[in-house]
Amino acid sequence: MTGAISHAFAGLPNGIRLHYAQAGAGRPILFLHGFPEFWYAWKDQLLAFGGDHHAVAPDMRGFNLSSCPPEVAAYRPKLLVEDIQLLAQHLGWSRFTLVAHDWGGAVAWNFAARHPQLLDRLIILNAPHAVTFARELRDNPTQQAASRYMNLFREARAESLLAEDNYRRLRAMTLDMWAANGGRADAEDHAAYRAAWSQPGALTGSLNYYRVSPLHPPTPDEPNVVQIDPAGFHVKVPTLVIWGERDQALLTGNLDGLEQHVDELRVERLADVSHWVAHERPERVNSLMRDFLNR
Repeated sequence: MTGAISHAFAGLPNGIRLHYAQAGAGRPILFLHGFPEFWYAWKDQLLAFGGDHHAVAPDMRGFNLSSCPPEVAAYRPKLLVEDIQLLAQHLGWSRFTLVAHDWGGAVAWNFAARHPQLLDRLIILNAPHAVTFARELRDNPTQQAASRYMNLFREARAESLLAEDNYRRLRAMTLDMWAANGGRADAEDHAAYRAAWSQPGALTGSLNYYRVSPLHPPTPDEPNVVQIDPAGFHVKVPTLVIWGERDQALLTGNLDGLEQHVDELRVERLADVSHWVAHERPERVNSLMRDFLNR
């Protein structure tokens, strides 16, 4: 690994303040984390790519040290996309590569569809495209069952449940899981995640991603899955999707028909990896990304 990680804040014109970590200089590459993570999820990639890139990983709105507005409406997709556009402007980037996982991937798919002129490449790790995810939530009972946790995270009691026993449930679904699948999760990692989850407003902010989203399993109050217009989510940017096939929440059916919504698509399936692909196989992920970037 090369380079060193430094930290900064970007005060955006929309009033949001984003904390970000960065390493290196050169071709711009931006990393977006998912729930319940923060910039630290990409620390290995920042070091690995900092030798020949300007590698940046922000805390997204609602996470860790970035602004955490309490209102659910503050997490609408267009606002999250705007954060990334304004952060790129703050960094002086005219074009960049976007790498994203989980909820970061949801934002990245939207960003690529809306702002293809700003992206050189798109790399997605275990984050479904809106059109295929809506289809699976509507038609696939197995995906509906796998996503049932999303409805719990939308409830008012979610913060208290997830904070119980020193964030036991969050630890079980992240650090404990990827450690059990061959990744590393040492005492420093546990301390960093607990500190991020404990930041004022961060748990509510991060859960608001679930609360604002129209995509979730059917409920008695909302029995119909929202319809997604494919035209608004078509991606023209060259795209690499890396997918851990042991993902218990986002099943491989989300990959079926994906090529209909992405002009230039490459899919790499990792059979022995869970949702936390970058933690469990960082060297493999980095190699796949480098190969794609160098094509």
